[in-house]
Amino acid sequence: MKKLTILFFFFSFCSAALQARTVDVSAAYIGASHFDQIRAGAVFAPILNLFVGIEAKDSHERAFEDPIYSLNVPVQMDFDLFKLNLTPFYYFKNKSDDPRYQDASAYGIAARFIMKLEDDQVNDLYTHAVIGVSYANQRGTVFYDNGTLSNKDFAQMAYTLELHKNFFRTFGFEAAANVFQYPNGITGVAGLRGIMNQQELAYTQTFDIVHDLAKYMLGARVTRMWPDNNATLYLGYRYGEYYTADPEHSIVVGNSFAATRSISANIAYNHVRTIHNENKRDIFYAQLIFSF
Repeated sequence: MKKLTILFFFFSFCSAALQARTVDVSAAYIGASHFDQIRAGAVFAPILNLFVGIEAKDSHERAFEDPIYSLNVPVQMDFDLFKLNLTPFYYFKNKSDDPRYQDASAYGIAARFIMKLEDDQVNDLYTHAVIGVSYANQRGTVFYDNGTLSNKDFAQMAYTLELHKNFFRTFGFEAAANVFQYPNGITGVAGLRGIMNQQELAYTQTFDIVHDLAKYMLGARVTRMWPDNNATLYLGYRYGEYYTADPEHSIVVGNSFAATRSISANIAYNHVRTIHNENKRDIFYAQLIFSF
């Protein structure tokens, strides 16, 4: 039923997109020792300065018996001085075989306000400042330090500040800081059995699926660009601290390039490890984008 619902939304969206001015269709695979994920998405511009998309995700995690299905519906409004991105998301219910645990689901919205401090499209130069606010509600099982557990809804918020800038049409630089808030309180919480990826609230320079509850994250990315060839090489780093896990480092190395006039690719490798090297993960990412 979940697959049919996702397919219905996706094909309905693609049918509407066929009448748009431009359409980008993407497919991606993320693989690691602890999960596999497939993503399929499309973005189209129904009118000038408006972009609407849909992305379906099918995640198979070793910690869950059933696949995890989710939908994102990103909307971007592009104006002369700023952009506004809104991305509602929904995670379909994932039933648990253990009666102590509540069936897990989640929903929320991520909002990003992008100020164009410099936007020279003739010379391909830009300086953008980003303010982000996100909210999510997870239905799952909360574990406490004293060994008890509670089945309830658990709310989260994230606040983001970013700076994006390029130099001489050759190099790009991004810096980001994310702070996480828990309206239900975090005191005494040892963990949360939930299915939502924390990256829905804020992208944190990793392709990993993150369930641990974060305190804050700091990250940066440097990009070597070849705009005339639609190609880049990039290196990203992130440090994060958590309430329910050890602090960890994440390093991303990737390459995006145009395969043909209408097909582009993005391939990346992500290494994640805790500060004590007790938990290491190697993650691989591959994406194809078809433009019509």
